[in-house]
Amino acid sequence: HEQKRAPTAMATAEAEAQRARRLPVARALTMGEELCDGRTVCVGGWVKTGRVQGKGAFAFVELNDGSCASNLQVIVESELRPLADVTPTGTCLVIEGQMKRTPEGTKQPVELRATRIRHVGPCDPQTYPIAKTRMGPEFLRTVMHLRPRTNLISAVTRIRSNLAAATHRYFHDNGFVYVHTPIITTSDCEGAGEMFQVTTLLSQAENAAPKPSDEQLHAMKKDVEEQGNCVRTAKKEKNANIAQEIEKLESLKERLKISETALTCEGGIPRCQDGSIDYTQDFFGKPSFLTVSGQLQAEMYACALTNVYTFGPTFRAENSNTIRHLAEFWMIEPELAFADLTDDMDCAEEYVKYCCRWLLEHCMEDMKFFERFVDKTCVDRLKLVADTPFGRVSYTECIEILLENIEQAKVTFKNPVEWGIDLATEHEKYLADTVFKKPIIVYNYPKDIKAFYMRLNDDERTVAAMDLLVPKVGELIGGSQREERLDVLERRLKECGLPEDPYQWYLDLRRYGTVPHAGFGLGFERLVLFTTGLENIRESIPLPRWPDHADF
Repeated sequence: HEQKRAPTAMATAEAEAQRARRLPVARALTMGEELCDGRTVCVGGWVKTGRVQGKGAFAFVELNDGSCASNLQVIVESELRPLADVTPTGTCLVIEGQMKRTPEGTKQPVELRATRIRHVGPCDPQTYPIAKTRMGPEFLRTVMHLRPRTNLISAVTRIRSNLAAATHRYFHDNGFVYVHTPIITTSDCEGAGEMFQVTTLLSQAENAAPKPSDEQLHAMKKDVEEQGNCVRTAKKEKNANIAQEIEKLESLKERLKISETALTCEGGIPRCQDGSIDYTQDFFGKPSFLTVSGQLQAEMYACALTNVYTFGPTFRAENSNTIRHLAEFWMIEPELAFADLTDDMDCAEEYVKYCCRWLLEHCMEDMKFFERFVDKTCVDRLKLVADTPFGRVSYTECIEILLENIEQAKVTFKNPVEWGIDLATEHEKYLADTVFKKPIIVYNYPKDIKAFYMRLNDDERTVAAMDLLVPKVGELIGGSQREERLDVLERRLKECGLPEDPYQWYLDLRRYGTVPHAGFGLGFERLVLFTTGLENIRESIPLPRWPDHADF
């Protein structure tokens, strides 16, 4: 038996050794001529294009494994495999061969001459939906499972990955602690009410017991009473079957409880006496939702660990089909203790600049792709943001600037402009793109358009809030100094019509060792849009969710 297993183990070891030799295409191209020393190189990937040459003697195959934007050219001779097997777009190949220098003036300095084909994952060119030519994003959303193979989506994904890496690197290097905040919550951070509810009541309703008649309920109560008498008698007489009698009583009580609960249900959903839903019967015992923000929970840890950040998915049940909205999106939310609004603005500016520099240093090939095919200004925009101090201007000054430009007939807006409005995207873009021509931080917003937790300024009209507006996108970051005064925070909750009970823990942070602190939130997908120049946010995330679309 052992002798039979030994070759299998040897074959496994050999296979592992073979897999270890496989080079990502990006590394094969980077090492280039260093590999042209006769050694055997293994690469794997999917065929972008394949063309037969030399009257069927060989084929040029462009192979890409997603590790970079560039393809590796592979020469496959017909003796190795029928060329019709290896040339269709979408075919998966694992190929061994030797790297060779290409003739001078060729696009790539090296190519792979195949000596062995280890794997062929066939692809039917008649049905494969991803064509060699460029396809629109609308069509690609209909083949979401295959769109990562396109140049556009693979480039977006690498940019997104690098922005995530830059985010973690920036906060780690600056002493922030990464905190995983919950996805399920009972508090509404934004106070908008557009939240996805988490409940097991609907699944329970499908299996709910039917409502009993009065006669059935009376009979069940009588059964419980009679069985109770049986148990008491068994205990008194020390009957050997007492355990069975007790088990029967518990079963009857459970049946009665289910039937009594069914009386309070409407459509299988338990109700209180006033007709409202009885959430004490739900999984968490109270209304629960998918989070719209991890900010409040991050504040818990900032009030103990000083500087923290959270980076995770958030959700909003806003029935919007615009190019700027998603139902599921990722947020980066740092919280800084012993900090005021100026510290908050400094951190936001430094972080965005860091991300821009990271892409310029690590992702220029992909950025050049976006510059060529998506937005000719995207690379220059990154350089501008990385090298230019951000402007800082109060909300009141912004309103005055907008009104002045309207009065001078320099611009017209669809949305009205007056003090107290929440700046619309068209206002934000005009300020960043046309007036200042660089990123700006707008601060001190009217309290009536901002959340309850933002620190009230001395004028009692504004709060210490700030928004970072950038060219192309408009608002990229929203943040504020948090209200650390207990009495003011309690008053703001009442003014915003929010109940205190769900926020008692939040108030406790002010009762016990309150500290000045601040923070901000950045929508990660908007950062992807800003850096790449993409128009539609649905291309910035691997599997977008929007109304009527939650496939995969």
